[in-house]
Amino acid sequence: MLKRLDKIRFRGHKRDEFLDLAESPNASDTECSDDVPVKPRASLKDAEDLRDPAGQGAMASAIQEFQRTESDRLNEIKGHLEIALLEKHFLQEELRKLREETNVETLKQELEKERLKRIELEQKVNEVLKTRMEESQPPPKAQPPPVNGTDKRGETLYSRIQKWLYDKFGVYIEDFRFQPEENTIETEEPLSAKRLTENMRRLKRGAKPVTNFLRNLSALSNWHSVYTSAIAFIIYMNAAWHGWAIPMFLFLVILRLSLNYLIARGWRIQWSIVPEVSEPMEPPKEDLTVSEKFQLVLDVAQKAQNLFGKMADVLEKIKNLFMWVQPEITQKLYIGLWVAFISSCLLPYKLMGFSIGVYAGIKFFIIDFLFKRCPKLRDKYDTPYIVWTSLPTDPQLKERTNATVSRRIQPVTSRSSLGTNVPCGINREDEGGRSHSTKKGAFHEIFNLSEVERPLAACENGWRCCLINRDRKMPTDYIRNGVLYVTENYLCFESSKSGSSKKNKVIKLNDITDIQKYKVLSVLPGSGMGISIATPSTQKPLVFGAMIHRDEAFETIFTQYTKIMSSASSNET
Repeated sequence: MLKRLDKIRFRGHKRDEFLDLAESPNASDTECSDDVPVKPRASLKDAEDLRDPAGQGAMASAIQEFQRTESDRLNEIKGHLEIALLEKHFLQEELRKLREETNVETLKQELEKERLKRIELEQKVNEVLKTRMEESQPPPKAQPPPVNGTDKRGETLYSRIQKWLYDKFGVYIEDFRFQPEENTIETEEPLSAKRLTENMRRLKRGAKPVTNFLRNLSALSNWHSVYTSAIAFIIYMNAAWHGWAIPMFLFLVILRLSLNYLIARGWRIQWSIVPEVSEPMEPPKEDLTVSEKFQLVLDVAQKAQNLFGKMADVLEKIKNLFMWVQPEITQKLYIGLWVAFISSCLLPYKLMGFSIGVYAGIKFFIIDFLFKRCPKLRDKYDTPYIVWTSLPTDPQLKERTNATVSRRIQPVTSRSSLGTNVPCGINREDEGGRSHSTKKGAFHEIFNLSEVERPLAACENGWRCCLINRDRKMPTDYIRNGVLYVTENYLCFESSKSGSSKKNKVIKLNDITDIQKYKVLSVLPGSGMGISIATPSTQKPLVFGAMIHRDEAFETIFTQYTKIMSSASSNET
């Protein structure tokens, strides 16, 4: 490009075309600063000497063409320069961005830190190796080295023996070195319907041998197969009589392991007192719809809920047994443990083993059979069963505590009501209805009802739900959250959005024309969580949706509705 610029002749009236080069982006003082040799213009005298009258027109036209081509070239070069400057600007921006993204300096610092750490670790390792080598070597003697050859041979023999012992047992000595315990954090898997279902199936398969063993024991105790139970009873009692109960159990365990080995080798051996019922294995579906996934999660969650509930009941009963929650029950266990302790101290172990074995066989094969066949005898005389069933769980203890507190409060309220002036025509139920109130005030004042009306016992705290009024078009009036109550004559809905009674809804039970269970979203599985109520004042039935205890609420409302309608029909007749 500079070579091309050297060949260009600049003229005075064309220099203003290059004035905007300094205004181009990222233009520095050094850029495009190469001195371009400028050819001096020819003087007027020289032009006059060269001017030919005959070829004046041709010369003028040639000069114009030359000037035109020269200006075009200059414009082209100017465009190339601007493009080069722009490219340089953009390249500098890209370079700056790359430096910011890569953070070369930060990486260098991190590498330097890692190198220093490595050097420190190498030094520590070398120090540890030196200390171990010093420990393994025999301590230096203060006395001067003996000159005698026998002492030298003894020292070399001692060092060889010490080295041999270290080579043979040094590995085991290193195992007894104390090291800090490493805290490993287990990674938790995200919630997945497929993973949850697979884990429940694995749990069921893993617990199947245990459940089969318990079913076989229960079948032996229930005399499901008379011949098998009789043979097992005779063998067990004979072993317990001769003191062979423990060897018999060990032999049965060895026999079971032998059978399992043969089964693992491909033998088909099936022995069970109770015939096993093979459940059909459903192949896992790959593509599930949203409704099927939701139903699958609900089924697995229900099984997990029931399983965890049973396990919690067992653990809570054991805890309450040992924590003296029921003193009369724990007292029996306490006395029994003292009797067992004294008997173990006084009686010989052979006699104790004989008595425990005989009692266990009689109880397992005869007493339990009689108790299962005769439930009344079990409720009266089966002490372990009575103790276990009478042990409370934590929810049962909480209910008992609440009931005790309510019983203590009731006499106090009755005494305080004696001091108030109560009209003679109002009974206790009316007085209780008067004292009932919600979070926003008295019940009868919120719904503008008489003081006699109060919620039924089944819905004293109401049911949380949302009222869907399909006659309204506004979103604020279409769906309203609140609480639903049922009285003797009315169905009352208390809205939670507004403090005024305009948002509340009161429906007379006599005005209801139809009541049925309703499913708000047809996509979800199940029968829904809503109740549809039709009245003459509404074009479309009112829907009370999102009710957790929908079935309980429906039964209460429907029972009270049928009661009111039957009483009204009997009055008309």
